[in-house]
Amino acid sequence: MNTLPAQEIKRRGVKAIELALKNGPVHIIKNNVPACVILTEAQYAYLTTPRPQKTKKDNLLQWLLQKKTLASKTREELDTLLTTERDGWD
Repeated sequence: MNTLPAQEIKRRGVKAIELALKNGPVHIIKNNVPACVILTEAQYAYLTTPRPQKTKKDNLLQWLLQKKTLASKTREELDTLLTTERDGWD
Protein backbone atom coordinates (compact mmCIF):
# COMPACT_ATOMS: atom_id res chain seq x y z
CA MET A 1 0.00 0.00 0.00
CA ASN A 2 1.38 3.41 -1.04
CA THR A 3 0.97 5.64 2.04
CA LEU A 4 1.84 9.19 2.87
CA PRO A 5 1.46 10.80 6.32
CA ALA A 6 -0.50 14.05 6.45
CA GLN A 7 2.47 15.61 8.25
CA GLU A 8 4.62 14.95 5.18
CA ILE A 9 2.14 16.83 2.99
CA LYS A 10 2.19 19.76 5.41
CA ARG A 11 5.98 19.79 5.31
CA ARG A 12 6.68 19.17 1.60
CA GLY A 13 3.40 20.19 -0.03
CA VAL A 14 2.05 18.94 -3.36
CA LYS A 15 5.49 17.70 -4.43
CA ALA A 16 5.22 14.89 -1.85
CA ILE A 17 1.89 13.81 -3.38
CA GLU A 18 3.22 13.98 -6.94
CA LEU A 19 6.19 11.77 -6.07
CA ALA A 20 4.01 9.26 -4.23
CA LEU A 21 1.49 9.08 -7.11
CA LYS A 22 4.20 7.63 -9.35
CA ASN A 23 3.74 4.37 -7.42
CA GLY A 24 -0.07 4.29 -7.73
CA PRO A 25 -2.91 5.60 -5.56
CA VAL A 26 -1.76 7.29 -2.35
CA HIS A 27 -3.38 6.53 1.00
CA ILE A 28 -3.14 9.56 3.27
CA ILE A 29 -2.56 8.66 6.91
CA LYS A 30 -3.79 11.05 9.60
CA ASN A 31 -3.27 10.19 13.29
CA ASN A 32 -2.11 6.69 12.26
CA VAL A 33 -5.44 6.02 10.53
CA PRO A 34 -6.09 5.93 6.76
CA ALA A 35 -8.03 9.13 6.04
CA CYS A 36 -8.37 9.31 2.25
CA VAL A 37 -6.98 8.13 -1.07
CA ILE A 38 -5.53 10.36 -3.78
CA LEU A 39 -5.73 9.21 -7.42
CA THR A 40 -4.37 10.54 -10.67
CA GLU A 41 -6.87 12.10 -13.03
CA ALA A 42 -6.64 9.07 -15.34
CA GLN A 43 -7.33 6.63 -12.49
CA TYR A 44 -10.30 8.69 -11.33
CA ALA A 45 -11.73 8.91 -14.87
CA TYR A 46 -11.42 5.14 -15.26
CA LEU A 47 -13.28 4.51 -12.00
CA THR A 48 -16.06 6.99 -12.77
CA THR A 49 -16.68 6.00 -16.39
CA PRO A 50 -20.07 4.25 -16.62
CA ARG A 51 -19.96 0.71 -17.95
CA PRO A 52 -22.87 -1.37 -19.12
CA GLN A 53 -24.04 -3.83 -16.49
CA LYS A 54 -24.29 -7.45 -17.58
CA THR A 55 -25.37 -10.42 -15.57
CA LYS A 56 -23.35 -13.61 -15.53
CA LYS A 57 -26.20 -15.33 -17.33
CA ASP A 58 -26.09 -12.80 -20.17
CA ASN A 59 -22.31 -13.10 -20.43
CA LEU A 60 -22.43 -16.88 -20.58
CA LEU A 61 -25.23 -16.85 -23.14
CA GLN A 62 -23.34 -14.39 -25.34
CA TRP A 63 -20.18 -16.48 -25.05
CA LEU A 64 -22.02 -19.65 -26.05
CA LEU A 65 -23.69 -17.94 -28.99
CA GLN A 66 -20.37 -16.58 -30.24
CA LYS A 67 -18.52 -19.85 -29.72
CA LYS A 68 -17.62 -21.47 -33.01
CA THR A 69 -17.32 -25.20 -33.35
CA LEU A 70 -14.22 -26.54 -35.01
CA ALA A 71 -15.92 -29.56 -36.52
CA SER A 72 -19.30 -31.20 -36.20
CA LYS A 73 -19.97 -34.93 -36.21
CA THR A 74 -23.13 -36.87 -36.69
CA ARG A 75 -24.68 -38.88 -33.89
CA GLU A 76 -23.56 -42.11 -35.52
CA GLU A 77 -19.95 -40.89 -35.76
CA LEU A 78 -19.96 -39.90 -32.09
CA ASP A 79 -21.48 -43.26 -31.07
CA THR A 80 -18.77 -45.09 -33.04
CA LEU A 81 -16.00 -43.01 -31.41
CA LEU A 82 -17.42 -43.60 -27.92
CA THR A 83 -17.85 -47.33 -28.50
CA THR A 84 -14.28 -47.62 -29.77
CA GLU A 85 -12.95 -45.72 -26.77
CA ARG A 86 -14.99 -47.76 -24.30
CA ASP A 87 -13.84 -51.03 -25.89
CA GLY A 88 -10.26 -49.98 -25.22
CA TRP A 89 -10.95 -49.73 -21.45
CA ASP A 90 -10.98 -53.52 -20.97
